[in-house]
Amino acid sequence: MFSKTCEYAIRASIYIAAQTQKGYRVSLIDVAEKIESPEAFTSKILQKLVKSEIIQSIKGPGGGFLVDVNHIESIKLIQIVEAFDGNVLNQCSLGLNECSDVQPCPFHSKYKPVKEKLLHIFENTSLKDLTRGLLSEQTFLKL
Repeated sequence: MFSKTCEYAIRASIYIAAQTQKGYRVSLIDVAEKIESPEAFTSKILQKLVKSEIIQSIKGPGGGFLVDVNHIESIKLIQIVEAFDGNVLNQCSLGLNECSDVQPCPFHSKYKPVKEKLLHIFENTSLKDLTRGLLSEQTFLKL
């Protein structure tokens, strides 16, 4: 459903937010290792996350990547998805340029309720929600 880049961006955001809540800033190398992504690729993802104001970067000794603890609850999953994949949840599931209730694709009526439910979940799921299981070690970013 999402590009690999978007999947890695979501994983990186969750990891950085969890570490921030533990009081840590993380390095590029640490993030790349934890999300199992090449460093160069991870670097580009983190740059885009910083530019999209999802994470922050502090340079110099004691620096690293973090999420503003005052905004972890307000950063929603949809923001990450849209930063990397655009408005993917409003696109036609078959990839057609024109797909609507007026001019539907063959799969439109089946997929529309699912798409609306997914959009609701993504708009109402915060980065804080996604870190809860990670912090309690009930969920994992890699096996």
